[in-house]
Amino acid sequence: MATFKKGNKDKMQAINTSALPDIIFMLLFFFMVSTTMKEVSYKVQIKNPSATELEKLEKKSLVSFIYVGPPIQQYRAQYGSEPRIQLNDKFATADEIESYIATERENKKEVDRPKMMVSLKVDKDTKMAIVTDIKQALRKAQALLINYSAKKK
Repeated sequence: MATFKKGNKDKMQAINTSALPDIIFMLLFFFMVSTTMKEVSYKVQIKNPSATELEKLEKKSLVSFIYVGPPIQQYRAQYGSEPRIQLNDKFATADEIESYIATERENKKEVDRPKMMVSLKVDKDTKMAIVTDIKQALRKAQALLINYSAKKK
């Protein structure tokens, strides 16, 4: 007669981990491809104004941003608390906008240059005088497609 031995029921079978490196590399590749890096670090505070009629931008790669607002806390000692213009990662004046737009235009493909748009991200408490100066500089630079960033009301 055959006898059956009772095995130790406390032992569990080992999990097969041979596919684990493949899965990890697929996840890593997915996140590398789908993640976008933050392009600009804000040096000004921006509280977006609210609006009722908003449109989402189609091609964000054709948009150049101009940020306007009071400097953040760490720059207030150096620049004061009055609203300032930020182009990419540096403070600028309205006179520098024309060269900024020319540089941005050169970085775009020749086909996309006429479609280039400038988006103004302006703090809601900023006086209109600085926005008017920016718009005048954009006219001189022939950047006539302008939009204002806002949040939904």
